[in-house]
Amino acid sequence: MPDSDPDLRGRFATALLALRDGAAHADPCDCADPCDYADPYDYADRLLARWAEPQRRYHTTDHLLAVLDHIDTLAAYADDPDLVRLAAWFHDAVYRPDRSENEERSARLAEVALPEAGLSQDRTHEVARLVRLTTSHAAEPGDRNGAVLCDADLAVLAGAPAAYAAYAAAVREEYGFVPDDAFRTGRAAVLEQLLALPSLFRTPHGLAEWEARARENLAAELRTLTA
Repeated sequence: MPDSDPDLRGRFATALLALRDGAAHADPCDCADPCDYADPYDYADRLLARWAEPQRRYHTTDHLLAVLDHIDTLAAYADDPDLVRLAAWFHDAVYRPDRSENEERSARLAEVALPEAGLSQDRTHEVARLVRLTTSHAAEPGDRNGAVLCDADLAVLAGAPAAYAAYAAAVREEYGFVPDDAFRTGRAAVLEQLLALPSLFRTPHGLAEWEARARENLAAELRTLTA
């Protein structure tokens, strides 16, 4: 296993322990004594090993860290920021660029791992729901947790031009097995779908700070793919 980032490990443990303690006190019959659960750092290490798999170029620990940082920025808009943080950890925990069921498999991983780690079923179900939501990023009105996770995940679209170009290049590397013509066609379709949305972001911060730049970046990339 690669060396784990101590800051990331600590951030996972902090979120898990905050939710684990609350779950144990709120429903003591639903789980064992919190002291019986494994060290949260062990769970962090297992997840970080997944995020460091060799097939990843964009969906790496750098992406995880960026999403967690964006969740911190947007935390005031969430009903339970720590649940959103755990969902970020799991949202790409299973990732194979040649498969279409990554979000579903990631959600199922959360459904197995989080009860073992000490979360209540209700909190586990919410994390899994949020993970599945990243398939479409279509948070419904009033879904505050969903809006924060989706905005944090899509914030990369609003990067400075150089950062956006690096993101797009990393995505192309992940799909290196796809021929150029097929990739350009598929990627252009994705960008067109995004640009057709009434808004990319749902939190006030995302709309005010990220929406315009993200649309500029998407349109610029689309022009290079269709020129």
